[in-house]
Amino acid sequence: MTSETGNENAPAAGETGSTSGLSRRGLLGLAGAAVGAGVVGVGAGIAVDRTVLGASTDSSATYPFYGEHQAGITTPAQDRLHFATFDVVDGLDRAGLVELLQDWTTAGARMTQGRPAGKYGPASGPVDAPPDDTGEALDLPAGGLTLTFGFGPTLFETADGHDRFGIASRRPAALVDLPHFPGDALQDALVGGDLCVQACSDDPQVAVHAIRNLSRIAFGRATIRWSQLGFGRTSSTSRSQTTPRNLFGFKDGTANIKSEDTAVVADQVWAGSGGDDQWMRGGSYLVARKIRMVIETWDRQQLGEQERIIGRDKGEGAPLSGGTEFSEPNFIALSPTGGTKIDPDSHVRLAHPKTNNGAQLLRRGYNFVDGNDELGRLNAGLFFIAFQSDPRKQFIPIQMQLAKNDAMNEYVKHVGSGIFAVPPGARSGSYVGATLFA
Repeated sequence: MTSETGNENAPAAGETGSTSGLSRRGLLGLAGAAVGAGVVGVGAGIAVDRTVLGASTDSSATYPFYGEHQAGITTPAQDRLHFATFDVVDGLDRAGLVELLQDWTTAGARMTQGRPAGKYGPASGPVDAPPDDTGEALDLPAGGLTLTFGFGPTLFETADGHDRFGIASRRPAALVDLPHFPGDALQDALVGGDLCVQACSDDPQVAVHAIRNLSRIAFGRATIRWSQLGFGRTSSTSRSQTTPRNLFGFKDGTANIKSEDTAVVADQVWAGSGGDDQWMRGGSYLVARKIRMVIETWDRQQLGEQERIIGRDKGEGAPLSGGTEFSEPNFIALSPTGGTKIDPDSHVRLAHPKTNNGAQLLRRGYNFVDGNDELGRLNAGLFFIAFQSDPRKQFIPIQMQLAKNDAMNEYVKHVGSGIFAVPPGARSGSYVGATLFA
Protein backbone atom coordinates (compact mmCIF):
# COMPACT_ATOMS: atom_id res chain seq x y z
CA MET A 1 0.00 0.00 0.00
CA THR A 2 2.99 2.30 0.16
CA SER A 3 5.78 3.00 -2.22
CA GLU A 4 7.65 -0.25 -2.73
CA THR A 5 5.55 -2.57 -4.16
CA GLY A 6 5.85 4.94 -18.28
CA ASN A 7 3.88 8.06 -20.62
CA GLU A 8 2.69 6.56 -23.87
CA ASN A 9 0.12 9.28 -24.42
CA ALA A 10 1.66 12.65 -23.61
CA PRO A 11 -0.51 15.69 -24.38
CA ALA A 12 -0.04 17.31 -27.74
CA ALA A 13 1.53 20.74 -27.97
CA GLY A 14 -0.77 23.35 -26.49
CA GLU A 15 -2.82 20.77 -24.59
CA THR A 16 -1.47 21.38 -21.13
CA GLY A 17 -3.86 21.57 -18.21
CA SER A 18 -5.46 24.83 -17.19
CA THR A 19 -6.78 26.00 -13.83
CA SER A 20 -9.62 28.22 -12.78
CA GLY A 21 -11.17 29.54 -9.61
CA LEU A 22 -13.51 27.80 -7.23
CA SER A 23 -16.48 26.44 -9.17
CA ARG A 24 -19.95 25.33 -8.14
CA ARG A 25 -19.07 21.86 -9.38
CA GLY A 26 -15.93 21.95 -7.26
CA LEU A 27 -17.98 22.73 -4.16
CA LEU A 28 -20.21 19.79 -4.91
CA GLY A 29 -17.19 17.54 -5.55
CA LEU A 30 -17.62 13.82 -5.13
CA ALA A 31 -21.03 14.28 -3.56
CA GLY A 32 -22.32 15.50 -6.92
CA ALA A 33 -20.44 12.72 -8.67
CA ALA A 34 -22.14 10.16 -6.47
CA VAL A 35 -25.55 11.41 -7.62
CA GLY A 36 -24.52 10.80 -11.23
CA ALA A 37 -23.07 7.44 -10.28
CA GLY A 38 -26.35 6.39 -8.73
CA VAL A 39 -27.91 6.43 -12.17
CA VAL A 40 -25.84 3.38 -13.08
CA GLY A 41 -26.27 1.69 -9.74
CA VAL A 42 -23.09 2.41 -7.77
CA GLY A 43 -23.00 3.27 -4.09
CA ALA A 44 -22.69 6.91 -3.11
CA GLY A 45 -19.09 7.86 -2.44
CA ILE A 46 -18.08 10.54 0.03
CA ALA A 47 -14.73 12.21 -0.46
CA VAL A 48 -12.80 15.35 0.31
CA ASP A 49 -12.99 17.66 -2.70
CA ARG A 50 -9.59 18.97 -3.64
CA THR A 51 -11.08 22.14 -5.13
CA VAL A 52 -12.28 23.20 -1.70
CA LEU A 53 -8.70 22.75 -0.54
CA GLY A 54 -7.48 25.11 -3.25
CA ALA A 55 -6.60 22.75 -6.11
CA SER A 56 -8.70 23.12 -9.24
CA THR A 57 -10.23 20.07 -10.88
CA ASP A 58 -10.67 21.87 -14.20
CA SER A 59 -8.28 20.80 -16.94
CA SER A 60 -8.15 21.14 -20.70
CA ALA A 61 -5.58 18.35 -21.04
CA THR A 62 -6.35 15.61 -23.55
CA TYR A 63 -4.63 12.28 -24.19
CA PRO A 64 -4.88 10.37 -27.47
CA PHE A 65 -7.31 7.46 -27.37
CA TYR A 66 -5.76 5.48 -30.24
CA GLY A 67 -2.20 4.20 -30.12
CA GLU A 68 0.12 1.27 -29.48
CA HIS A 69 -0.94 1.06 -25.83
CA GLN A 70 -4.16 2.02 -24.10
CA ALA A 71 -4.06 5.32 -22.25
CA GLY A 72 -4.46 5.30 -18.48
CA ILE A 73 -1.51 3.00 -17.80
CA THR A 74 1.69 5.03 -18.04
CA THR A 75 -0.25 8.27 -18.53
CA PRO A 76 0.49 10.62 -15.60
CA ALA A 77 -1.97 9.53 -12.92
CA GLN A 78 -4.99 11.81 -12.69
CA ASP A 79 -6.61 12.76 -9.40
CA ARG A 80 -10.02 11.08 -9.79
CA LEU A 81 -11.24 7.60 -10.62
CA HIS A 82 -14.45 5.82 -11.54
CA PHE A 83 -13.74 2.12 -11.97
CA ALA A 84 -16.45 -0.31 -13.07
CA THR A 85 -16.72 -3.97 -13.91
CA PHE A 86 -19.43 -5.34 -16.19
CA ASP A 87 -21.06 -8.72 -16.74
CA VAL A 88 -22.18 -9.59 -20.26
CA VAL A 89 -25.89 -10.48 -20.31
CA ASP A 90 -27.01 -14.04 -20.94
CA GLY A 91 -27.60 -14.78 -24.60
CA LEU A 92 -25.27 -12.18 -26.09
CA ASP A 93 -23.30 -13.81 -28.90
CA ARG A 94 -19.80 -13.16 -30.24
CA ALA A 95 -21.02 -10.64 -32.83
CA GLY A 96 -22.91 -8.77 -30.11
CA LEU A 97 -19.84 -8.60 -27.90
CA VAL A 98 -17.71 -7.27 -30.75
CA GLU A 99 -20.38 -4.68 -31.54
CA LEU A 100 -20.38 -3.55 -27.89
CA LEU A 101 -16.60 -3.11 -27.94
CA GLN A 102 -16.85 -1.18 -31.19
CA ASP A 103 -19.52 1.11 -29.73
CA TRP A 104 -17.50 1.64 -26.56
CA THR A 105 -14.42 2.47 -28.63
CA THR A 106 -16.28 5.07 -30.68
CA ALA A 107 -17.75 6.72 -27.59
CA GLY A 108 -14.49 6.50 -25.65
CA ALA A 109 -12.52 8.14 -28.44
CA ARG A 110 -15.01 11.03 -28.44
CA MET A 111 -15.25 11.54 -24.68
CA THR A 112 -11.49 11.51 -24.09
CA GLN A 113 -11.22 14.47 -26.47
CA GLY A 114 -13.89 16.42 -24.58
CA ARG A 115 -16.68 15.63 -27.03
CA PRO A 116 -20.10 14.09 -26.30
CA ALA A 117 -20.42 10.31 -26.26
CA GLY A 118 -22.65 10.38 -29.34
CA LYS A 119 -22.65 12.37 -32.55
CA TYR A 120 -25.68 14.49 -31.59
CA GLY A 121 -24.80 15.25 -28.01
CA PRO A 122 -27.15 15.81 -25.09
CA ALA A 123 -29.20 18.70 -26.49
CA SER A 124 -29.19 18.68 -30.30
CA GLY A 125 -30.54 15.31 -31.39
CA PRO A 126 -34.06 14.32 -32.46
CA VAL A 127 -36.58 15.48 -29.86
CA ASP A 128 -38.56 12.25 -30.14
CA ALA A 129 -35.55 10.06 -29.16
CA PRO A 130 -33.43 9.87 -26.00
CA PRO A 131 -30.23 11.95 -26.19
CA ASP A 132 -27.11 10.00 -27.14
CA ASP A 133 -25.19 11.68 -24.30
CA THR A 134 -26.47 12.17 -20.75
CA GLY A 135 -25.32 15.80 -20.57
CA GLU A 136 -23.74 16.24 -17.15
CA ALA A 137 -20.36 16.95 -18.78
CA LEU A 138 -21.79 19.43 -21.28
CA ASP A 139 -19.51 22.49 -21.47
CA LEU A 140 -16.81 20.83 -19.36
CA PRO A 141 -13.27 20.38 -20.74
CA ALA A 142 -11.84 16.90 -21.27
CA GLY A 143 -10.31 16.92 -17.79
CA GLY A 144 -7.43 14.69 -18.85
CA LEU A 145 -9.87 11.78 -19.23
CA THR A 146 -8.44 8.36 -20.06
CA LEU A 147 -10.43 5.14 -20.51
CA THR A 148 -8.76 1.76 -20.10
CA PHE A 149 -10.63 -1.45 -20.97
CA GLY A 150 -9.94 -4.98 -19.72
CA PHE A 151 -11.21 -8.56 -20.10
CA GLY A 152 -11.80 -10.79 -17.07
CA PRO A 153 -11.23 -14.57 -16.94
CA THR A 154 -14.99 -15.23 -17.11
CA LEU A 155 -15.21 -13.54 -20.50
CA PHE A 156 -13.15 -16.41 -21.89
CA GLU A 157 -14.85 -19.19 -19.96
CA THR A 158 -17.55 -19.13 -17.29
CA ALA A 159 -17.13 -20.80 -13.92
CA ASP A 160 -19.06 -23.81 -15.22
CA GLY A 161 -16.80 -24.13 -18.28
CA HIS A 162 -19.01 -22.46 -20.92
CA ASP A 163 -17.14 -20.84 -23.85
CA ARG A 164 -19.79 -18.25 -24.75
CA PHE A 165 -17.82 -16.39 -27.40
CA GLY A 166 -15.47 -18.99 -28.84
CA ILE A 167 -12.39 -17.43 -27.21
CA ALA A 168 -11.57 -19.91 -24.41
CA SER A 169 -8.53 -21.16 -26.32
CA ARG A 170 -7.22 -17.59 -26.53
CA ARG A 171 -7.24 -16.92 -22.81
CA PRO A 172 -3.71 -15.78 -22.00
CA ALA A 173 -1.76 -18.06 -19.69
CA ALA A 174 -0.99 -15.07 -17.47
CA LEU A 175 -4.69 -14.33 -16.94
CA VAL A 176 -4.97 -16.67 -13.97
CA ASP A 177 -7.62 -16.75 -11.28
CA LEU A 178 -6.18 -15.00 -8.25
CA PRO A 179 -5.60 -17.35 -5.31
CA HIS A 180 -7.14 -16.84 -1.89
CA PHE A 181 -4.57 -14.86 0.06
CA PRO A 182 -4.26 -15.22 3.84
CA GLY A 183 -6.51 -12.70 5.54
CA ASP A 184 -8.74 -12.08 2.51
CA ALA A 185 -12.27 -11.01 3.48
CA LEU A 186 -13.61 -10.69 -0.06
CA GLN A 187 -17.27 -9.83 -0.59
CA ASP A 188 -18.88 -11.65 -3.52
CA ALA A 189 -20.50 -8.42 -4.71
CA LEU A 190 -17.03 -6.83 -5.10
CA VAL A 191 -15.25 -9.61 -6.99
CA GLY A 192 -14.68 -10.40 -10.65
CA GLY A 193 -16.44 -9.24 -13.80
CA ASP A 194 -16.38 -10.11 -17.51
CA LEU A 195 -15.17 -6.62 -18.49
CA CYS A 196 -13.69 -3.64 -16.69
CA VAL A 197 -13.35 0.05 -17.49
CA GLN A 198 -10.99 2.38 -15.65
CA ALA A 199 -11.99 6.03 -16.11
CA CYS A 200 -9.41 8.50 -14.76
CA SER A 201 -9.74 12.27 -14.90
CA ASP A 202 -8.83 15.43 -13.03
CA ASP A 203 -12.56 16.20 -12.81
CA PRO A 204 -14.81 13.74 -10.93
CA GLN A 205 -17.84 14.65 -13.00
CA VAL A 206 -16.02 13.84 -16.25
CA ALA A 207 -14.98 10.40 -14.94
CA VAL A 208 -18.51 9.58 -13.74
CA HIS A 209 -19.99 10.85 -17.01
CA ALA A 210 -17.76 8.46 -18.95
CA ILE A 211 -18.79 5.36 -16.99
CA ARG A 212 -22.44 6.42 -16.99
CA ASN A 213 -22.48 6.74 -20.77
CA LEU A 214 -20.61 3.49 -21.37
CA SER A 215 -23.19 1.79 -19.12
CA ARG A 216 -25.99 3.46 -21.10
CA ILE A 217 -24.47 2.29 -24.38
CA ALA A 218 -24.14 -1.25 -22.99
CA PHE A 219 -27.85 -1.47 -22.06
CA GLY A 220 -29.22 -4.88 -23.01
CA ARG A 221 -25.71 -6.24 -23.59
CA ALA A 222 -23.79 -5.75 -20.33
CA THR A 223 -24.58 -4.51 -16.83
CA ILE A 224 -22.39 -3.09 -14.07
CA ARG A 225 -21.36 -5.75 -11.57
CA TRP A 226 -19.55 -3.45 -9.12
CA SER A 227 -17.81 -0.10 -9.23
CA GLN A 228 -15.73 2.30 -7.19
CA LEU A 229 -15.20 6.05 -6.98
CA GLY A 230 -11.71 7.17 -6.00
CA PHE A 231 -10.06 10.46 -5.13
CA GLY A 232 -6.52 11.57 -4.46
CA ARG A 233 -4.19 9.36 -6.47
CA THR A 234 -1.96 7.23 -4.23
CA SER A 235 0.94 6.89 -6.63
CA SER A 236 2.87 8.84 -9.23
CA THR A 237 3.51 7.43 -12.70
CA SER A 238 5.75 10.25 -13.90
CA ARG A 239 8.71 12.08 -12.41
CA SER A 240 6.85 15.31 -13.16
CA GLN A 241 4.46 14.43 -10.30
CA THR A 242 5.01 14.82 -6.58
CA THR A 243 4.50 11.84 -4.28
CA PRO A 244 0.97 11.82 -2.80
CA ARG A 245 -0.16 10.47 0.58
CA ASN A 246 -2.59 7.70 1.41
CA LEU A 247 -5.19 7.78 4.19
CA PHE A 248 -2.61 6.53 6.70
CA GLY A 249 -0.85 9.86 6.12
CA PHE A 250 2.30 8.37 4.57
CA LYS A 251 3.76 9.19 1.17
CA ASP A 252 2.69 6.51 -1.27
CA GLY A 253 4.33 5.53 -4.54
CA THR A 254 7.87 6.79 -3.95
CA ALA A 255 9.42 3.78 -5.70
CA ASN A 256 6.62 3.25 -8.22
CA ILE A 257 7.56 2.56 -11.84
CA LYS A 258 7.71 5.84 -13.74
CA SER A 259 6.84 6.27 -17.41
CA GLU A 260 10.30 7.72 -18.03
CA ASP A 261 11.85 4.35 -17.08
CA THR A 262 11.21 2.96 -20.55
CA ALA A 263 13.29 -0.19 -20.15
CA VAL A 264 11.58 -1.06 -16.87
CA VAL A 265 8.15 -0.34 -18.38
CA ALA A 266 8.91 -2.61 -21.33
CA ASP A 267 10.01 -5.42 -19.03
CA GLN A 268 7.58 -5.08 -16.13
CA VAL A 269 4.40 -3.55 -17.63
CA TRP A 270 3.83 -4.54 -21.27
CA ALA A 271 2.69 -8.08 -22.02
CA GLY A 272 2.46 -10.45 -24.98
CA SER A 273 5.94 -11.73 -25.75
CA GLY A 274 4.98 -14.81 -27.76
CA GLY A 275 2.89 -17.94 -28.20
CA ASP A 276 -0.86 -17.77 -27.76
CA ASP A 277 -0.49 -14.36 -26.11
CA GLN A 278 0.47 -12.58 -29.33
CA TRP A 279 -2.85 -10.76 -29.38
CA MET A 280 -1.82 -9.22 -26.02
CA ARG A 281 1.40 -7.68 -27.37
CA GLY A 282 1.38 -4.06 -26.21
CA GLY A 283 -1.21 -4.82 -23.55
CA SER A 284 -0.90 -5.37 -19.82
CA TYR A 285 -2.60 -7.09 -16.87
CA LEU A 286 -4.62 -5.11 -14.36
CA VAL A 287 -5.19 -6.24 -10.78
CA ALA A 288 -7.69 -4.27 -8.69
CA ARG A 289 -8.07 -4.73 -4.93
CA LYS A 290 -10.42 -2.82 -2.64
CA ILE A 291 -8.55 -2.53 0.65
CA ARG A 292 -10.39 -1.19 3.64
CA MET A 293 -8.21 0.55 6.21
CA VAL A 294 -9.01 0.29 9.91
CA ILE A 295 -8.64 4.03 10.23
CA GLU A 296 -9.72 4.42 13.86
CA THR A 297 -7.23 1.84 15.17
CA TRP A 298 -4.39 3.25 13.08
CA ASP A 299 -5.09 6.80 14.27
CA ARG A 300 -4.54 5.72 17.89
CA GLN A 301 -1.18 4.12 17.16
CA GLN A 302 2.05 5.82 18.28
CA LEU A 303 4.00 7.65 15.58
CA GLY A 304 7.08 5.49 16.11
CA GLU A 305 5.03 2.32 15.69
CA GLN A 306 3.38 3.67 12.52
CA GLU A 307 6.83 4.37 11.07
CA ARG A 308 8.11 0.93 12.08
CA ILE A 309 5.17 -0.74 10.33
CA ILE A 310 5.69 1.23 7.12
CA GLY A 311 9.50 1.34 7.23
CA ARG A 312 9.65 5.06 6.40
CA ASP A 313 9.40 8.27 8.38
CA LYS A 314 6.05 10.00 8.11
CA GLY A 315 7.26 13.49 7.25
CA GLU A 316 9.97 13.20 4.60
CA GLY A 317 9.07 9.68 3.49
CA ALA A 318 12.71 8.59 3.83
CA PRO A 319 13.50 4.95 4.65
CA LEU A 320 14.28 4.43 8.32
CA SER A 321 17.81 3.41 7.31
CA GLY A 322 18.42 7.10 6.56
CA GLY A 323 18.61 9.57 3.68
CA THR A 324 15.80 11.33 1.85
CA GLU A 325 12.56 10.14 0.28
CA PHE A 326 14.24 8.65 -2.79
CA SER A 327 17.19 7.07 -0.98
CA GLU A 328 17.49 3.32 -1.48
CA PRO A 329 16.46 1.45 1.69
CA ASN A 330 19.29 -0.36 3.50
CA PHE A 331 17.68 -3.45 4.98
CA ILE A 332 20.80 -4.61 6.85
CA ALA A 333 21.63 -1.29 8.53
CA LEU A 334 21.74 -1.95 12.28
CA SER A 335 19.86 0.04 14.89
CA PRO A 336 21.73 1.26 18.03
CA THR A 337 18.96 -0.30 20.11
CA GLY A 338 19.31 -3.71 18.43
CA GLY A 339 18.06 -5.31 15.25
CA THR A 340 17.88 -3.53 11.92
CA LYS A 341 16.71 0.04 11.41
CA ILE A 342 14.05 -1.21 8.99
CA ASP A 343 11.92 -3.95 10.55
CA PRO A 344 12.03 -7.28 8.64
CA ASP A 345 8.19 -7.33 8.65
CA SER A 346 7.81 -3.72 7.52
CA HIS A 347 5.76 -3.01 4.42
CA VAL A 348 8.69 -1.35 2.66
CA ARG A 349 10.94 -4.37 3.00
CA LEU A 350 8.37 -7.04 2.11
CA ALA A 351 7.12 -5.19 -0.98
CA HIS A 352 10.55 -4.10 -2.26
CA PRO A 353 11.86 -5.61 -5.54
CA LYS A 354 14.96 -6.88 -3.72
CA THR A 355 12.69 -9.10 -1.63
CA ASN A 356 10.64 -10.25 -4.64
CA ASN A 357 13.18 -11.41 -7.24
CA GLY A 358 13.17 -7.99 -8.90
CA ALA A 359 9.39 -7.95 -9.52
CA GLN A 360 7.79 -4.51 -9.73
CA LEU A 361 4.29 -3.15 -10.28
CA LEU A 362 3.08 0.03 -11.94
CA ARG A 363 0.53 1.24 -9.43
CA ARG A 364 -2.38 3.64 -10.07
CA GLY A 365 -4.32 3.42 -6.82
CA TYR A 366 -6.78 5.88 -5.25
CA ASN A 367 -8.16 6.73 -1.85
CA PHE A 368 -11.83 6.05 -1.20
CA VAL A 369 -14.35 6.95 1.51
CA ASP A 370 -17.69 5.16 1.17
CA GLY A 371 -19.51 6.69 4.10
CA ASN A 372 -19.47 4.72 7.33
CA ASP A 373 -20.36 1.26 8.60
CA GLU A 374 -23.04 0.24 11.10
CA LEU A 375 -20.66 0.96 13.99
CA GLY A 376 -20.04 4.52 12.86
CA ARG A 377 -16.53 3.84 11.59
CA LEU A 378 -15.30 5.28 8.33
CA ASN A 379 -15.64 2.85 5.43
CA ALA A 380 -12.43 4.09 3.87
CA GLY A 381 -9.19 2.88 2.42
CA LEU A 382 -7.20 2.28 -0.74
CA PHE A 383 -8.53 1.16 -4.09
CA PHE A 384 -5.38 -0.55 -5.31
CA ILE A 385 -4.79 -0.80 -9.08
CA ALA A 386 -1.58 -2.23 -10.54
CA PHE A 387 -0.46 -3.00 -14.09
CA GLN A 388 2.13 -5.65 -14.90
CA SER A 389 3.39 -7.96 -17.63
CA ASP A 390 2.63 -11.22 -15.77
CA PRO A 391 0.65 -11.44 -12.50
CA ARG A 392 2.07 -14.92 -11.85
CA LYS A 393 5.54 -13.41 -11.42
CA GLN A 394 4.56 -10.03 -9.99
CA PHE A 395 1.36 -9.32 -8.07
CA ILE A 396 0.66 -12.85 -6.82
CA PRO A 397 4.04 -13.61 -5.18
CA ILE A 398 4.33 -10.04 -3.84
CA GLN A 399 0.85 -10.09 -2.32
CA MET A 400 1.32 -13.60 -0.92
CA GLN A 401 4.40 -12.45 0.95
CA LEU A 402 2.63 -9.35 2.23
CA ALA A 403 -0.47 -11.31 3.26
CA LYS A 404 1.62 -13.73 5.32
CA ASN A 405 4.09 -11.37 6.97
CA ASP A 406 3.27 -7.65 6.60
CA ALA A 407 3.03 -5.79 9.92
CA MET A 408 0.38 -3.62 8.27
CA ASN A 409 -2.11 -6.50 8.07
CA GLU A 410 -3.52 -5.57 11.48
CA TYR A 411 -4.82 -2.35 9.93
CA VAL A 412 -6.09 -3.41 6.48
CA LYS A 413 -8.69 -5.80 5.10
CA HIS A 414 -9.01 -6.83 1.44
CA VAL A 415 -12.73 -6.83 0.55
CA GLY A 416 -12.80 -6.58 -3.27
CA SER A 417 -10.73 -8.08 -6.08
CA GLY A 418 -10.44 -8.47 -9.83
CA ILE A 419 -7.93 -9.39 -12.52
CA PHE A 420 -8.20 -8.38 -16.17
CA ALA A 421 -6.26 -8.70 -19.42
CA VAL A 422 -5.87 -5.20 -20.84
CA PRO A 423 -5.48 -5.50 -24.62
CA PRO A 424 -3.19 -3.22 -26.63
CA GLY A 425 -4.38 0.13 -27.86
CA ALA A 426 -6.70 0.35 -30.82
CA ARG A 427 -5.78 1.65 -34.26
CA SER A 428 -7.90 4.46 -35.68
CA GLY A 429 -10.76 2.82 -37.54
CA SER A 430 -10.57 -0.33 -35.41
CA TYR A 431 -11.65 -1.05 -31.82
CA VAL A 432 -10.25 -2.03 -28.44
CA GLY A 433 -9.88 -5.81 -28.30
CA ALA A 434 -9.79 -6.34 -32.06
CA THR A 435 -6.62 -8.40 -31.77
CA LEU A 436 -8.47 -10.95 -29.63
CA PHE A 437 -11.19 -11.48 -32.23
CA ALA A 438 -8.94 -11.32 -35.31
